[in-house]
Amino acid sequence: MNTKTRSFKATALALAVLGTLAAGQAAASGFQLREQSVKNLGKSNAGSIVGKDASNVALNPAAMTNLDMITVQSDLTVIDLTAKFDGGGNVLGSPLKPLTGGDGGDPGDATLVPNMSIVIPMKGALEGMTLGFSIGAPFGLKTEYEAGWVGRYRALTSDVKIVDLTSSVAFKATDGVSLGFGLVYEHAEVTLSKAIDFGTAICASSNPANCFNPNYPFKPQQLDGGFEVNGDDSGIGYIFGMQVAPSDKLAIGLSYRSEISHNLSGTLDFTNVPAILGADPRFQDGDGGAKLTTPSVTTLSMKYGITDHFRVMADYQSTGWSSLQNVTITRSNGTVVGQEEFKWKDTDFFSVGAEYDLSDAITLRGGFGMDESPTNDVTRTPRLPDNDRKLYSIGATWNVSQNLSLDAAFQRIEIDNPTINLPVDAAAGNTSTLVGEFSGHANLFGVSAQYRF
Repeated sequence: MNTKTRSFKATALALAVLGTLAAGQAAASGFQLREQSVKNLGKSNAGSIVGKDASNVALNPAAMTNLDMITVQSDLTVIDLTAKFDGGGNVLGSPLKPLTGGDGGDPGDATLVPNMSIVIPMKGALEGMTLGFSIGAPFGLKTEYEAGWVGRYRALTSDVKIVDLTSSVAFKATDGVSLGFGLVYEHAEVTLSKAIDFGTAICASSNPANCFNPNYPFKPQQLDGGFEVNGDDSGIGYIFGMQVAPSDKLAIGLSYRSEISHNLSGTLDFTNVPAILGADPRFQDGDGGAKLTTPSVTTLSMKYGITDHFRVMADYQSTGWSSLQNVTITRSNGTVVGQEEFKWKDTDFFSVGAEYDLSDAITLRGGFGMDESPTNDVTRTPRLPDNDRKLYSIGATWNVSQNLSLDAAFQRIEIDNPTINLPVDAAAGNTSTLVGEFSGHANLFGVSAQYRF
């Protein structure tokens, strides 16, 4: 079957939660977003933490010292992702009972991701110190499939948001060395849903053969219900960084963003539960929650001026996705509702880029990147049909005046086709298989304004 899915609608965070529920997006590998800076977008994030960019408040506080005026910056990026699924599945793994359903429709529209930053160099007795504040989204997702699609028992809606408020300070240790530190207040909200095949759950509860008996009153895929979980939480993390610039031509930056732990709390809601299961405690509405840890991120950047008008850049980033091995949903009394195995690995990201000053007013840039996926062929789900990807970017800056500059960028992300091969897992509530392949890509469009005074 052919399922056309413009999936992975990115909003502000993504996380994976709940027995048979997971969440993710495709603007970067896993559910990471790197759209804090349109200038960085235009060079595939090469040299991302050594530029004269206010987004360094949340990327590398030490590089805030590159700005010698109060700088206010607003970055807006539209992420337009498209995916296509070919596949299907079988109830209880038997080809006698293939999954029914449509192609999933269009689960997402183009989505706007905003980020804002302000950098304030101190004067007088505090000269050499720089303060910064930012609000942005380092992770994000929204996907919505049609209710009757073939993968409804694995995923329907995933709406997960994270907003980071970062406060940073930087110091010039010497003329060529800067150090910086920041605190990150992170708020996460999540709504996730899926369908439940109550028909199969009932007929298989005593004897799976009942599901293939035409005279048995409860039949697979003929008694669907639903499940939705809502939760939120806030956590505190930190970021620190350094920048070494031994000359006007060369700058090297290093930053580390910590993991941030969340204990999500909210509600568990079941719909269309059959009367025969009405007293079953597994399907009772109530309070519940889950633990989530957003990953650490380590970034190393370099910029080198070949001439006064031409610069080359490179980036290496390691994201600690191994923090996401599994996610368990529990009720408020500690009873486990379900567990999802992820077994993600740490990932590497590499990019190279260049920029050229066409004139005092116009700078052109471009870049190429390779982004590794944390997922694997065993535990990958349709909520996160993620795989390794390649990034192609172009961008430009227009210095309107000494105080105002405008940026624009376009990035194309090509995603290696990820496969889905999910078996029956009664312990996790999955009574059917789902097998297939996704293909997809993303187009990102960004604009930014920076004002200095």
